[in-house]
Amino acid sequence: MANELILIVEDNDKNMKLARDILQVKGYRTIEAESAEAGLPLAAAQKPDLVLMDIQLPGMNGIEALKELRASPETSAIPVLAFTASVMPQDRREIMSAGFDGFVSKPINLKEFIASIATTLGKPGGAA
Repeated sequence: MANELILIVEDNDKNMKLARDILQVKGYRTIEAESAEAGLPLAAAQKPDLVLMDIQLPGMNGIEALKELRASPETSAIPVLAFTASVMPQDRREIMSAGFDGFVSKPINLKEFIASIATTLGKPGGAA
């Protein structure tokens, strides 16, 4: 099993539950935050192996939160995947140019979701 720790920063309960359930079934451990403001200190304290970051969050958005993570020596090396329904090419370019390690679109495509997580965590062939 995978056993890596993944921080999910997501303000929508249904999306949070779906991501958490999929990840836990695949053997990942998860911690959760409903806002960037709650997720940043959690990332610093828990040092997750990966952060799954929603872009459209209340208060600080996911792009601003990524900048904060990258600016801190404690969290700068943690891979961060954008987790968003913003799938227009311009949105995707903006998100990727902000420095995210990858992009996972909502609604979740199970196979792509798991493959993106596994690839970002350095698992060959996307196998979790």
